[in-house]
Amino acid sequence: MQTRRTLLVDAFATEPLSGNAAGVVPDGDLTESQMQSVASELAVSETAFVQSSGSADRRLRFFTPTREIDLCGHATIATHAHLYRDGVIDAGTHTVETNVGVLDVEVEADGIVWMTQESPTVESVDLDYARLGEALGIDPAAFRDVGEAVPPAVASTGLPFLVVPVNFLEHLGNADPNFTAVEKLTDEYDVAGLYVFTFDALEADTTLHARMFAPGIGIPEDPVTGTASGACGAYLRHVDAFDGELPEKMVFEQGHFLDRPGRVHVRVGTEVRVGGFAVTALDGSLSVPPAPDDDILEA
Repeated sequence: MQTRRTLLVDAFATEPLSGNAAGVVPDGDLTESQMQSVASELAVSETAFVQSSGSADRRLRFFTPTREIDLCGHATIATHAHLYRDGVIDAGTHTVETNVGVLDVEVEADGIVWMTQESPTVESVDLDYARLGEALGIDPAAFRDVGEAVPPAVASTGLPFLVVPVNFLEHLGNADPNFTAVEKLTDEYDVAGLYVFTFDALEADTTLHARMFAPGIGIPEDPVTGTASGACGAYLRHVDAFDGELPEKMVFEQGHFLDRPGRVHVRVGTEVRVGGFAVTALDGSLSVPPAPDDDILEA
């Protein structure tokens, strides 16, 4: 039975056991069934498999414990932070092939990793706040209070999210989601997850506080979400949340209510870029089951 070096890397964090843990398999040229088995065994929200690419410096494929997804921000950050610390790559700009296309990833000398996301799309939606409140266990008035000025929307920079503002951190922190209802809502809007945020943040230097629920892709609640942060950054510009004074760099905090606090850096200009630090929490090897015969034929 073959083995693969396998890591757990905490993205959007400077200390282990915080931020969002990603599985990273540096030698990830495996079959789909093998990758799914590894991701299921690691049981973190996403695992990234580093593969060879004919169109970029490397290819990344991303698996949740239950399925493959097209893009994962925090696993991209985690992977490149690891490769930089391991001496595989140098500081500078690198290209990565994903299922949504080839993206640029910049590694700075201090270790922060910036990921350029897909061109954003933002579409306002008519959302039933009573239904949303029931799904999240939040008083619908908390959404209506802010939704008139900053309406909900489906936003994407490679992976779509339903982005919804809430008025106060107290309401966001006390959310008691019904995951079946949340999944029905995300399925109806054809999004990966529900990203709920408030400008009522914990830290004075952060722009907002967020939580992200994605039971439909096997993630009841994600600690810190890079792709959703990029989508939210594009959304904030689209709805003119800062009256024409969009900050050059925003910092989104997330994960505190899961005891996994993290910080995502977001820049929205001609491109949407998401950045953060990452730290390795576990570095070892994992036995990989043999691929089924039909899987080998398809590979």
